[in-house]
Amino acid sequence: MLVGLHHTAISTPDLERSIAFYRDLFDFEITMDWSWPKGTDAMDSTHRLRGTSGRVVMLEKGAARLEIFQYETPTPQPESGERTNVDHGLCHFCFEVTDIPAEYERLRAAGVEFHHAPVDHGTCACTYARDPDGNIIELIEYYAQD
Repeated sequence: MLVGLHHTAISTPDLERSIAFYRDLFDFEITMDWSWPKGTDAMDSTHRLRGTSGRVVMLEKGAARLEIFQYETPTPQPESGERTNVDHGLCHFCFEVTDIPAEYERLRAAGVEFHHAPVDHGTCACTYARDPDGNIIELIEYYAQD
C-alpha cells in the first residue's frame, strides 16, 4: 500500500552550495548526512552502477524532504544545457507558500533567478525559479475558497 511521496533526490556538483540554498532560503534542516566509500555493494546495487562513492544529505521541512547527492565516483555527467519544463523526465518540484508576492521578492533579493513574477490563475498563483544547479522550482499559493 502506498503511503505517500517520501522525497525528491537531486545530484549536484557542489553539495555545500545546495545545502546552503535550501537551508538558508527555504528553512530546510539537515536530518541525515553520510558518505560511502567506493566499493560499497549496497550503494552500487541500488544505484545500478559499479564503483560509486560520495556523500548524501537529507533535508526536511515539515513533510517535504530533499535528498541531495554529490558523487565522487563515477564522474558525474553535467546536463547538456538548461533543462526546460517540457523535457522528458523530472521537470520541476513545487513548494507551497503563503504570501507568494512576499516570497518572490524575498528570494529574488537573495539572488534567486525567476522565470517570471507570480501569475494569478484564479484559484492559485505560481512562479518558477531555478536553484543553483538549474533545477526548476515552482512556488504556489492556493487562495482560500469561500
